[in-house]
Amino acid sequence: MSSLKLSKFADSLVASEIVRLGASIKDKISKGQSLNNYTIGDFDPSIFPIPQKLEELIIEAYKEHKTSYPSAEGEADLRKSVTGFIKDYLGLDYKPEEVLIAAGGRPLIYAVYKTIVDEGDKVIYPVPSWNNNHYTNFNKGNHVQIEATAENNFMPTAEQIKPHIKGAALIALCSPLNPTGTTFSKDELEKICDLIIEENRTRNDGQKKLYLMFDQIYWALTYGSTKHYDPVSLRPEMKDFTIFVDGISKAFASTGVRVGWSLGPVHVLNKMRSLNSHIGSWAPMAEQKAVAKFLNDKESVKEFFAGFKSELSTRLNKIHTGLQKLKSEGFPIDSIEPQAAIYLTIKIDLKGKSYNGTLLNSQEDVTEFLLSEAKLAVVPFIAFGADKNNPWYRLSVGVCKTEDIDTVLHNLKEAIKKLS
Repeated sequence: MSSLKLSKFADSLVASEIVRLGASIKDKISKGQSLNNYTIGDFDPSIFPIPQKLEELIIEAYKEHKTSYPSAEGEADLRKSVTGFIKDYLGLDYKPEEVLIAAGGRPLIYAVYKTIVDEGDKVIYPVPSWNNNHYTNFNKGNHVQIEATAENNFMPTAEQIKPHIKGAALIALCSPLNPTGTTFSKDELEKICDLIIEENRTRNDGQKKLYLMFDQIYWALTYGSTKHYDPVSLRPEMKDFTIFVDGISKAFASTGVRVGWSLGPVHVLNKMRSLNSHIGSWAPMAEQKAVAKFLNDKESVKEFFAGFKSELSTRLNKIHTGLQKLKSEGFPIDSIEPQAAIYLTIKIDLKGKSYNGTLLNSQEDVTEFLLSEAKLAVVPFIAFGADKNNPWYRLSVGVCKTEDIDTVLHNLKEAIKKLS
């Protein structure tokens, strides 16, 4: 059956590297192995349920039979609520017609790429980053990968982007970043915005402008002194060229509720709306009606954020502190202090070491060793486009129980002690 001919597009599709790793993890679990699976960019609802008020509103909406097709651009009450929500928290001024609702962030990202990128167009994006390589492939775009480094908290710099900006169609950025949980500094994001503004001033009305897709789905989840910055607040001129990707999935532990939104220029959103209409990627009517009411309930939103962020921050900081202790004891481990999102960036540099006479020749071998001996599943940055020798990993706390952390750190330490 595998020899049957399909479309060239189908033949070009590459499976998600994270899905591949997940299959290996599921196989081990099915064979009775106990693992701490910190690969999942999601939440265990038994640990992190959606806001109770939102749950009640969703149930209420279904009881009121809010089950018809929603408007293609999203229900008017929800788009209005979104504008109020982002104004209150981010200071961004958008009108309801500058908001597009979809079934989470992914259809919006897909629509951004399809609306802007032609075959052969340059798409600039950093690695590690989530799925930009796949979306660029969908459009037969020209990949311009910016290899971000630990020295810059794995965020791309204006200096790295500048040599590639001439003639580019799209820059795809994410802050807070999946997979690192790190953020742009105000200064660096300003410099990148200035590059885009300067480049667009060189393009006449008959030329396609350079657009910025700014994925800020994790903006609400910042910790300590970390502050979220966005391009439009820093440079108002960027409003003409910026398409935000945002929604409730991470801010409210509501990944399965499927309500996302884009903010951006109307002429871009109109085309994205048309595409989403053809593929039916609307957020469900009942969920839209519920989210519209929930975002207007400022006390419920504030209360949820306070408890939710505290729980996530506690887990991230406890693991970071434990890893730094192992580092101080001489183990080849490191981590970046938590800034945002649900991710901790960790370094496990075991390549070249031996276990029971078997050499760990590659980072894939290291990942397998962690699974088998430390009972720890984390995602290598290789899965996010980084160099195959990159020793850094994404650790997600969305399914992490605080009481398990000491055991996880102990198992990691004991596993590494077995190496020579």
